[in-house]
Amino acid sequence: MTTVAILADQLFSPAPGGMGTYVRELVPALARLEPELEITLFHSRFDLELPEAWMADYKVVELEQGIRRLYPSWALAGRPPLPGDLNGLDLLHSPVPAAVPPAGPSQPLVVTIHDLAFLEFPALYPRQWRLMYRAALARAVRSADAIITVSRHTAEDLGRRTRVDRRKVHVVPLAASLPASESDTAEVLDRLKIHTPYLLFVGTLEPRKNLVRLVRAYRRIAGRGATHALVLAGPIGWRPQGLLREISLEGPGQIILTGYTKPEDLDALYRGAEALVYPSLYEGFGLPVLEAMSRGTPCLISTSSSLPEVAGEAALPVDPRSVAGLAEAMERLVTDRELSARLRQAGLARAARFSWEGTARLTLDVYRSLL
Repeated sequence: MTTVAILADQLFSPAPGGMGTYVRELVPALARLEPELEITLFHSRFDLELPEAWMADYKVVELEQGIRRLYPSWALAGRPPLPGDLNGLDLLHSPVPAAVPPAGPSQPLVVTIHDLAFLEFPALYPRQWRLMYRAALARAVRSADAIITVSRHTAEDLGRRTRVDRRKVHVVPLAASLPASESDTAEVLDRLKIHTPYLLFVGTLEPRKNLVRLVRAYRRIAGRGATHALVLAGPIGWRPQGLLREISLEGPGQIILTGYTKPEDLDALYRGAEALVYPSLYEGFGLPVLEAMSRGTPCLISTSSSLPEVAGEAALPVDPRSVAGLAEAMERLVTDRELSARLRQAGLARAARFSWEGTARLTLDVYRSLL
């Protein structure tokens, strides 16, 4: 019996994001694949009930301190230690790169690094976050026995930006996670006041997602006669002022902000969309692309970071910094029926190559290499 402790803090966040999805999908997949693996979840102090019902199937340990004290202290001083019942397990895994808990004696530490956006685009992050992320990254590079990255691009960024021992770095890709639902697309669209046809973006509305340029490009094609709406599905994140100001300007077309969207509604939005437009400046992986592809929705992606690696030849690539290029690519998607059909079929085949069982299998290989 192998025992492993996995940090589950991200699941307690109001917006768990990609890292929350990672924990939610990886832990059950590990348990299904390796019944002899005994998993203990642990988390910082939140004074909350377990946020997800499936967590009750595992032993869960709450630490005495909260994130604000633990993460900086772990990064800068390597303390406080974890309780003995955690440090006594065979292996310790932090799926959150900002958290590098100190491992016990002879206990291997695995840290998953999703992206280095805070280094590549520092102006897009609050100063306090940048400092904490930098300190945690330095601690992970020094202390982790293995580092998992979710894409080759992130692994390359890590090698370029730090003095990491590249032999410790393992690329383990993610997979689509949004479950299929039986929600009626027409009913969902009517409730959200969305008319067809529409172009869809999914994700937190923050500067890194390049949404100001997306809105400007959309206004261009709407001004040239495109009847599509632009739907931005996701919670408002940090520094949304530029986007909200851009949307408030008078211009052609219709832009709809849905806010947080329930999984079954998001599934319907993917199914009903003419295309997913995802011009992000930087992604460690880009889960919405695989989620759209798995539903046969054509995708437009930026040529930056990991997105071409994830999408392969199954998406339409575009320079994310060119408003004119974005507008031209969006116009092609809504007018070229042959291109749209080809991307639908290619996307379905591409998404099928990724699975959480595969992610769990590669993760177990990392664990075994340390044990």
